[in-house]
Amino acid sequence: MHRLLLLGCLWLLAAPPGSSIFQRPTGTPAPLHLQYLLEPLHPTVHTQRGATATLPCVLRALPRNYRVKWSKVEPANYGESIIIITNGLFHKNYGPLSPRVRLRHSHRYDASLTITDVALEDEGRYRCQLVNGLEDESISLTLHLEGVVFPYQPSNGRYKFNYHEAKRACEQQDSRLATYQQLYKAWTEGLDWCNAGWILDGTVHYPIINSREPCGGRLLLPGVRTYGARDKQKDRFDAFCFTSALQGQVYFIRGHLNFKEAGQACRNQGAALAKVGQLYSAWKFSQLDRCDGGWLADGSVRYPITMPRQRCGGMPEPGVRSFGFPSKEMRTYGSYCFVG
Repeated sequence: MHRLLLLGCLWLLAAPPGSSIFQRPTGTPAPLHLQYLLEPLHPTVHTQRGATATLPCVLRALPRNYRVKWSKVEPANYGESIIIITNGLFHKNYGPLSPRVRLRHSHRYDASLTITDVALEDEGRYRCQLVNGLEDESISLTLHLEGVVFPYQPSNGRYKFNYHEAKRACEQQDSRLATYQQLYKAWTEGLDWCNAGWILDGTVHYPIINSREPCGGRLLLPGVRTYGARDKQKDRFDAFCFTSALQGQVYFIRGHLNFKEAGQACRNQGAALAKVGQLYSAWKFSQLDRCDGGWLADGSVRYPITMPRQRCGGMPEPGVRSFGFPSKEMRTYGSYCFVG
């Protein structure tokens, strides 16, 4: 035993300066070496649409002649969009975010970025880069919006959108094309949909919880199945849209109204027919729960259920149920209105 201890001590004495017997496991990346920037404690910032969010970027020292550049990573075009550049004394804003961003600057080492009135398109990855000649360094942060993903198809049936039409359709419904991360999260929360749809990066997917014959067969495991990248002009699918919290209210007007009468009923109260994204948002964030089918702005009829029960469709899961796109002359439904 004494001989083993002696050998161990001799090994430590012979080891080169800075070496350690506690070696990092093979394949483990070395920790990020930052000389001037503090690594963020929480690299993901959670927020909702309409809120104010701050992405932290703090310097531990101020080098001479430095600049800090904030940019947003754009996966759709594999680039970065500059948002703001500062030298600690002056700053300049760039791009569409310009009116809604500022530096927090709570102290001389603080270069954190504050975004006001957060919009759906603000979600994504941001980079804070210290530009200092040969010693440039950066940190990455993710702005994550709490929200809901929903599949969308037009009144003339499934698989009618090319990529650009799908993007426009989501925007018309107070939403935007979902990212893969948003679709994957929705699948983990129970989204099960057999029709393939476009997402923001131009790829096509569909989420399956319950494997079944019409959806790839019973032998395939559940998951977010993919068709990969498709031709954005020629190929046609549905869309997966994403929306977040509302700055307004969705409410129901009872009645036996056709589509035109439903729109007028909302306008009489200073409101408008709700969009599909607004109804999903009210269901998700305000727990709107009604058994009554109502017209929406796109001509569809839907109703939101947060507490499933037999007399409200009989399905065991909460969700927004759809009657599709009935004839606009039918006097059967009420209307869902939005006031903001």
